[in-house]
Amino acid sequence: MGATATMVAASRAVASQGPDPLLNDPLADPLVRAVGLDPFIRILDDDIDLEDLKDDALLNRRARSEQITVRTRFFDDFFTGATSAGIRQAVILASGLDTRAYRLAWPAGTVVYEVDQPPVIAFKTNTLAGLGAAPTAERRTVGIDLRDDWPAALREAGFDVTRPSAWSAEGLLPYLPPEAQDRLFDNITALSAPGSRLATEHVPDPNAFSDERMQRISERWRSYGFDLNAADLFYRGERNVVVDYLSAHNWDVTAHSAKELYAHNGFRLPEDEIAAVFGDLSYVAATLK
Repeated sequence: MGATATMVAASRAVASQGPDPLLNDPLADPLVRAVGLDPFIRILDDDIDLEDLKDDALLNRRARSEQITVRTRFFDDFFTGATSAGIRQAVILASGLDTRAYRLAWPAGTVVYEVDQPPVIAFKTNTLAGLGAAPTAERRTVGIDLRDDWPAALREAGFDVTRPSAWSAEGLLPYLPPEAQDRLFDNITALSAPGSRLATEHVPDPNAFSDERMQRISERWRSYGFDLNAADLFYRGERNVVVDYLSAHNWDVTAHSAKELYAHNGFRLPEDEIAAVFGDLSYVAATLK
């Protein structure tokens, strides 16, 4: 399993802990433990959140829990709103260890497509089956790398291009080169019937993932046992503004700032490394005209 997918799941698991959890994702914890990467298990068991992390927002439990809660609730509400409007086709791109097909209350007749690399799909499917977890919608998996012809694979899995659909590209865009981001949206648009919806994010500052900042983050990750180089994870430089690109391709777009959604959830955006990287991030929801 990829470290980034596991990191996100670990954040959801921590946010679901305690007597007053911020999230309710009971499957995140056993999935992370099944991956078996020691640093993430230590996070779950509160063995890595030492006193010296209290000002490190990228690893601090409360700060990470609030950040993942804002993000998770946005995409949860997006799918809930789409199905309330009658959409019965959902596509989760780069699904990783996402558990929405198992934990959201999908209306009868909803089909949820999960698209990710075959080993990721197989790992999650087998692990959750072993836990006795059952999807709450008809779940169809599409095991394919997004660099390949995933639109054809999606159609082969039964996706109906004549019906409106709800798409999520959560936490995905910074991992794509600029031209791949455009191609992703072009493919989604080509597959979408009018009335389809899309949720994603956008970091407008091309310097948000600067060499200096990525090196600083990587050094801290390594000091706590994470063998990751942040600079290897993100594609930097100029790219099309998500809101502008989608608007030009016939989508009606609404963007919510991270600060706005933090306040909506009763949190305050911290003035630290998280704010430096994600403070200008926008959560984007769009409807195809």
